[in-house]
Amino acid sequence: MNARAETPGSTPAKILYRPFGLISSVVAGLLASMIFKKLWARAAPGDHADPPKPLESEYPLKELLIAAAIQGVIYSVVKASVDRGGARAFQKWTGEWPGN
Repeated sequence: MNARAETPGSTPAKILYRPFGLISSVVAGLLASMIFKKLWARAAPGDHADPPKPLESEYPLKELLIAAAIQGVIYSVVKASVDRGGARAFQKWTGEWPGN
């Protein structure tokens, strides 16, 4: 267990954090998308620099599923990192943890 356990936030802190959390979620999604596209462009075999989309028939299913799995992992890690960082920054600024 984490030695620095967060204490539950108050209802006003949770409400004040919502816009901040929404903006950080959008930023996290854009950042994750950029990271994935750059990674895919470097790692993808052949001439295709863009990742495959589910309805593009020129990609084999295996490549499509690998791309989707990598994209999901990157998105989850970036989103969790940004969400936690945003919550910690909010706590530092306000003295209240916005979650729980």
